[in-house]
Amino acid sequence: MPELKTRWDIFCTVVDNFGDIGVTWRLARQLVAEQGLAVRLWVDDLRAFERLCPDIDIHLSQQWQQGVEVRQWPAEWPPTQAGDVVIAAFACQLPGAYMEAMAEREKPPLWMNLDYLSAEDWVIGCHGLPSVKYKNVQKYFFFPGFQKGTGGLLRERELLEQRRQFQQSPESQRTFLQGLGVDRAPGAQLISLFAYENTGLASWLDAMAADSTSTHLLVPEGRILGDVECWLAEKGLAAGAVHVRGALTVQVLTFVRQDQYDRLLWCCDFNAVRGEDSFVRAQWAGRPLLWHIYQQEEDVHLDKLEAFLELYVKGLSEPAGEAISGLWRAWNAGEKMTDHWQSTRKHWPELEKHAEKWCLEQALQADLATALVQFYGNWI
Repeated sequence: MPELKTRWDIFCTVVDNFGDIGVTWRLARQLVAEQGLAVRLWVDDLRAFERLCPDIDIHLSQQWQQGVEVRQWPAEWPPTQAGDVVIAAFACQLPGAYMEAMAEREKPPLWMNLDYLSAEDWVIGCHGLPSVKYKNVQKYFFFPGFQKGTGGLLRERELLEQRRQFQQSPESQRTFLQGLGVDRAPGAQLISLFAYENTGLASWLDAMAADSTSTHLLVPEGRILGDVECWLAEKGLAAGAVHVRGALTVQVLTFVRQDQYDRLLWCCDFNAVRGEDSFVRAQWAGRPLLWHIYQQEEDVHLDKLEAFLELYVKGLSEPAGEAISGLWRAWNAGEKMTDHWQSTRKHWPELEKHAEKWCLEQALQADLATALVQFYGNWI
C-alpha cells in the first residue's frame, strides 16, 4: 500500500490585512510543493486572501489553490477530523469543536503555535518548549528567528538561485517592470515603498526630491498611499499614477501577487517594507532595506526593532551602523528623515555589500518549513 501523506492543518485569523495570511499562504504552499504534505489552510477572511491569490473564490467554503486545500473558517464549525499536525498561526484560538476532535484522535496530533518573528534573545530559550495542554494534546512554541536555536525564516528551496539569475539579467528586470507599467527613469535609483501610515514620510520624500541623485519610487497600493497623496497634494491616487517632483518620480503600482512582489524587491536598490512577510522577503532580496514594524501597545514593538538592529549591524563599520540604525529609528517614530537619509546615502556601497552578506548568512540556517517538518520528525 502506498504511504499516506501526513495531513497538516494551518489556522490563520487575518489581523493586519496581509501579514498573517501572507506568511501562512507561503508556508502552506511550500509544505505541499517541497515536503509533499497534504495541507489544509483555514482562513477567516478570504477577501484579504484574494489580494494575494486572485484565483480565490471568496464564496467557496472549500477549494484547491496551488496544491493547498483552502477552507473558509466558519463561525459555525462543521464536524472535521483533526490533522496529524496542527499549526495555530500567531497564537490564534482554535475552534472548540476542533480541539475536541484533536483530543479524540487515537494518536494526538502535534500542536504548534507558530509565533511572530523576533530577534529577541528570549526566543531561543522558548523555541520548541511545551506550552499549554488541552486534555491529552500538548501544544508547543515554535518561533521563527534569525539565530541558531530558532525555527529560521521562510525560504523556498530555489529562491536565492532564482534571485541571483534575475538580478544578473537586466533584460529580465526590464521586462518584469514593463509588465507592471514601469519605465525606469534614466539613471535613477529604484526604491519600493510598502509601509503603514507614517508622519515621517513627507521629510523623506522632500529629501529624495532635493537629492542630486534621481529616485524612482514605486508605491504598491496600500496604507501609506494616503500620506503620499498629502505630499503630492493629489487626491485619489490609483495604480498607474506617475508624478515628478524635482529629482523624485513617484509611481503607484497595483497590489501584486507574492511572487511578483519578490521580483519587485529584487529589482529595487532599496526597499521600505512593513510587518513580517515583506520584511523577510526584502532580506532575501539582498538589498539595503527599511523596516516599518507593526506598532504594539506600550511600544513593545520597539524592543523587537532594537533586537533586530543589534544583530543586523554586526559587521558594519560604526558610522554605517549608526546611519542605518538612525534611519530605522526615525522612520518607526514618525520623525524627520532628512539627515538620516543623507547619512545613509554616504554609506551606500558598504550597506549594499552588507545586505547581501546578511542574506547569505541567514540562508545557512534551515528554512522555516523544513524546520517544522524536522520538529515533527523528532516529535514522533
